[in-house]
Amino acid sequence: MKALASVVSLSVAALLLVAPLSYAAEQAGLKAGVARIDITPDKPVTLSGYASRKGLSTGVHDPLSARALAFEAAGKRLVLVSVDIIGFYGGTDEYLRSALLKEFNLQPSELFLCGIHTHAAPTPTLDRERGGASNVEYMEALRGKLIDVVRRALGAMQPAKIGLGVGYCPVGSNRRELRISDKGESSIVLGRNPYGTTDKEVLVMKVAKPDGTPLAIAFDYATHGTALGYDNYTISGDVPGLAEQFVEKILGSDVIAPVFVGASGNIDPWYRVLPGFNTEPGWVPEPVLLGTFLGEEVVHVYRDIKKTGPADKITTNYAVVQLQAKSGDDVPADKNPNSPTMPFVITVARLGDVAFVGLGGEVLTEIGMAIKAGSPCEHTFVITHCNGAAGYLAPKELHVQDGYEVKSSHFAPKAADTVIRESIRMLHDL
Repeated sequence: MKALASVVSLSVAALLLVAPLSYAAEQAGLKAGVARIDITPDKPVTLSGYASRKGLSTGVHDPLSARALAFEAAGKRLVLVSVDIIGFYGGTDEYLRSALLKEFNLQPSELFLCGIHTHAAPTPTLDRERGGASNVEYMEALRGKLIDVVRRALGAMQPAKIGLGVGYCPVGSNRRELRISDKGESSIVLGRNPYGTTDKEVLVMKVAKPDGTPLAIAFDYATHGTALGYDNYTISGDVPGLAEQFVEKILGSDVIAPVFVGASGNIDPWYRVLPGFNTEPGWVPEPVLLGTFLGEEVVHVYRDIKKTGPADKITTNYAVVQLQAKSGDDVPADKNPNSPTMPFVITVARLGDVAFVGLGGEVLTEIGMAIKAGSPCEHTFVITHCNGAAGYLAPKELHVQDGYEVKSSHFAPKAADTVIRESIRMLHDL
């Protein structure tokens, strides 16, 4: 009997030892939570993206949303937030990010706060005199809504697995069009350059429960949200936002589909800067057509993702890089050792073998493609308008051609090389 009692005691002790280890192993796996919240303004606001547009919005074509996708593994978190606005200008990046970091005790590297760059959404501003009272009220309300949506995503954490797929879409077109004047003079203007460089990759990440039920379909594609132009006063997510809405409509309301905008500073939708949604009988409005085209590719890729698995490790990093700025004189900035610098935010993360690179500016597509090519990961989400708003960043070879993006940029020709090099280095360091 004593021998039997000893065996039982040892067995119980063994169970007590094994159970916590099993629980710890279970807890160490990947968890994910998702949430979506409506951020459509409830009163007329000024719309962003075109200096010539002065009036207030006159209606809503489709709703705006903020979508949060949160991950946790081994005590490390990663929170990706896709917001249906142009970006975070006028100090609104710090205003929103600081609230989220403080509320949820996040490290700066654990938060990717991203705008989808639609030009048919409220102008982000905290200046009542220059930006308008209704837009400031909108930003104040947006701050609370972003806290709410992130709280809901973090509160919905559950065991999850991820899968990746790659598709391609021609919706985005290079907009740097070469024109020759009657005098034979050449210039680069905003138009359509069908032979110009574009990144047609559609990167799709499926986030699912252990039984395969989808929680989120996150996708990354490089295009401006400028199918609608300066004569449009109707609120819309434009092509990126309409693509999100299409995916959610097809896959069901329980699935959340945040879009992240790739390096697209010189990429516009194939149909660009239209005066509004064409209501001609039988006509499919171009923003809807292009958004649906992109959304259908996302769904096709998602449905072809057969392999999913855990990602039990999250690593992140965040840096504010000082880039060489234009000198403002006749000496090229890259030849002037005393030229000024400007800050540029780079945020990187790895979720298993999936990489995320958040760039705090309006980055041209050649830069994003170079970062992907140098990434140590098989799949890399390059996300612009993320955690900052430093404006246009163009590769040095395009400074020779000039054009709108180069003229608008605050940065010297070699600045892009620094961002490419630092992004790749930071990824390798992870």
